[in-house]
Amino acid sequence: MITLLSLAMLALSLAHGVHGQAGSAGSAVYTTDTVPELTVITEPPSIVATRGGNLTLPCRLHRTSTFHFGTSGMRVKWTKYSPDLAQENDVFVSMGFHKKAYGGFQDRAFLREADDSDATLIITDVGLDDYGKYKCEVIDGMDDNIVEVTVEFQDKGIVFPYSPRLGRYNLNFHDGEKACMDQDAVVASFEQLYDAWQAGLDWCNAGWLNDGSVQYPINKPRGPCGGTNSNAGLRNYGRRDKFSSRFDVFCFTGAIRGRFYWLVQPNLLTYTEAVQACQEDEAEIAKVGHMYSAWKLQGYDRCDAGWLADGSVRYPISNPRKNCSPDEAAVRMVGFPDKKQKLYGVYCYKAQ
Repeated sequence: MITLLSLAMLALSLAHGVHGQAGSAGSAVYTTDTVPELTVITEPPSIVATRGGNLTLPCRLHRTSTFHFGTSGMRVKWTKYSPDLAQENDVFVSMGFHKKAYGGFQDRAFLREADDSDATLIITDVGLDDYGKYKCEVIDGMDDNIVEVTVEFQDKGIVFPYSPRLGRYNLNFHDGEKACMDQDAVVASFEQLYDAWQAGLDWCNAGWLNDGSVQYPINKPRGPCGGTNSNAGLRNYGRRDKFSSRFDVFCFTGAIRGRFYWLVQPNLLTYTEAVQACQEDEAEIAKVGHMYSAWKLQGYDRCDAGWLADGSVRYPISNPRKNCSPDEAAVRMVGFPDKKQKLYGVYCYKAQ
């Protein structure tokens, strides 16, 4: 769902200043006294964006004079803020006949251009990292008008802690970003970790969040995790150096679009054999994010330890029982065993 956070207009000092005008119900219109008149209109529609679907970011233009998108000198620039709002990354630029999408938005982002006043951005095949704050900037001569919107992740998802084969506290921020991406996830936000804590997540290892802060959720205060006399809550180390500081990372993933499953095999497998077995079943070896999503959102339950793509061995338990996970529903981890060991089966993932 897209929620309109703010609508701001910037202009250079003009003789007559800037005036607000009433627009249609549910919309805001701002104009300047320059000629030709340029107006930026944005409306706050209720739009649900799901993973793999399309996303519509509204930004409409209105001018009293006639202009045509393909021939005007007007420049439309869409950017996306980094989670800590410190940087802007180019998404899409349109100026006359020149139109270009950038980075991961190539072949997925374009202007709708339903009419000569439409600067609405369409993003197809929405992924987890498409959510966040965007800016539509319209430039025409001396006018510089800005609309900001935030895309919120409304689909169900799950936060999970992650540390690599090397062990805890071995990831700088950028390593953490890659680690989550490799597991079909993104670095979790504070809001997502907070929601997970409220839902019962308790984890004593500190991990990166997408704003560059390092935190961890505690529901059962104890000595090694802030002390027995401390309150339950999120322990916050503050923002740390993204290059030199090393912690674990909290990842967030949403509902998977394909099928996560245990591959029935006559024999136990090495890691290489596990990868090959999934491929022969026209699938891929499952990622950690696939398992967490299937466990939390689909209730997947199996007591067999199996290889995953990162070389770890885990199993998901939704119904606690003896010899599996007697005390709680959880994704249990055996560790990162020698990949040559023929001691485990494999979990596969088949995309739809």
